[in-house]
Amino acid sequence: MHSIIHLDNIRKSYFMGRQELQVLKGISLDIRKNEYVALMGPSGSGKSTLMNILGCLDSPTGGDYYLNGHQVSKMADNDLAEIRNKEIGFVFQQFNLLPRLTAAENVALPLIYSGIPKKQRTEMAMHVLEQVDLADRSHHKPNELSGGQCQRVAIARALVNNPSLVLADEPTGNLDTKTSYEIMNIFSKIQEAGNTIVLVTHEEDIANYSKRIVRLRDGVIESDRKVEKAAVAG
Repeated sequence: MHSIIHLDNIRKSYFMGRQELQVLKGISLDIRKNEYVALMGPSGSGKSTLMNILGCLDSPTGGDYYLNGHQVSKMADNDLAEIRNKEIGFVFQQFNLLPRLTAAENVALPLIYSGIPKKQRTEMAMHVLEQVDLADRSHHKPNELSGGQCQRVAIARALVNNPSLVLADEPTGNLDTKTSYEIMNIFSKIQEAGNTIVLVTHEEDIANYSKRIVRLRDGVIESDRKVEKAAVAG
């Protein structure tokens, strides 16, 4: 089974005047299709920078990154944007929903960029809203939904393009404990359906829903281990 993500000696530096700040100091990592990986690490460990590189939102200073067979570390910005739209579904802590659009319209947004006709966009949006148990709220706007429901809309939007990879950045950061566990159970279902998920979190109980935890410290991988038993929420 081929790797969705292949990182070979990825480095990232920022320059402040002549001073070089090394954030990633040689990250090599493979994530295979249908894996469920949590990225953890203290503040300043480089996990947000790594997440941005994985999401094609930033390019490494050195090293090679292959995403689903595409050599993306050397791509121009407009090619990166195209890969991002086709290959990656994003779920953010802040939901990032457009307030004037309904749940279904928010979910269908990525399909507009793909040139898919409106009727088909609506059908595809409804299909993924069913997957996250929210089809009955498809005509509601974000201010008519709870935080947990908004995050489900965001997850549906991430899935609608059938991406190779779902990247979730602190997806439960704005939710209470009970709602967080409900959202993580949805991620588990998504992974069981065949999706590849990479999750950034600083919470151990959230990370334990994944099947593998990669810990960063000071710009390098400190540990990479399988989760003995995936968490089950009460």
